[in-house]
Amino acid sequence: MSRKSKGINAERELLHQFWQTGKWIALRTPASGSMRYPCPDLLVGNLLRKLAIECKTTTSDRQYISQEQVDNLQYFSRVFGAEPFVAVRFQKEGWFFLTLEDIETTKAENYVISKELAKRKGLLFEELIQEKNAKSL
Repeated sequence: MSRKSKGINAERELLHQFWQTGKWIALRTPASGSMRYPCPDLLVGNLLRKLAIECKTTTSDRQYISQEQVDNLQYFSRVFGAEPFVAVRFQKEGWFFLTLEDIETTKAENYVISKELAKRKGLLFEELIQEKNAKSL
């Protein structure tokens, strides 16, 4: 299975998780990364919250994210009125959701999420969808 297929499957898995709650709806934006306009991988929402999510999956202990991807997510979220999150799934681990403030920069001015950082600062799926974790926009 190609890297692209693995990423698409991971996005779809997460999309189904939101729908299965019965309280959230989700839309996968397959154009993410393939067109010139900023666009997150998933748009998720309910009556109280809107989330713009960039999804990453890795077999490594670190996931790198480009400055451009973070800038695009930040821009889209601000204009759309959504909370920006990076969702990362490490091999044999569940999903971790991190705010842009929680991810670390690299020397090359990109971003990195280590497994240790994700476990320390990231929210699990169940924590993310709780109303008490809603941030004021």
